Amino acid sequence: MTPVAPAADAEVLCALERRRTRALVERDLPTLHALHAPDYELVTPAGQVIAREEYLAAIERAPFYAGWHVEGEMRVRLTPAMALVRYRARLLFPSGRELHCWHLDAYERRAGDWQAVWSQATELRRPPA
Repeated sequence: MTPVAPAADAEVLCALERRRTRALVERDLPTLHALHAPDYELVTPAGQVIAREEYLAAIERAPFYAGWHVEGEMRVRLTPAMALVRYRARLLFPSGRELHCWHLDAYERRAGDWQAVWSQATELRRPPA
């Protein structure tokens, strides 16, 4: 049996991912601390692994993202304790750089709340048409 999320559950996770990415752009540190597990890791398109404290410290020091736009449908796979959210995104950086990527986030339910534990972005060589 494939753990594809029912529509209502999928929407909860998609809304949570939109809230998390909005907080990244807006540098909303209280929200970021709540939504990222202490052992969170980001794998960048260049293959660098960045731990939560380093990532959030960089966001606190200066704007990290100028924009984060979901392109197309978010897809969710869900079990009672873990969820995966996958989608294409267009990331904008303060430098003016734009990155089109696949984005995959792993969430775990901890103490009843969902927290991001891993994120990985894979750059698209050609932006979607």
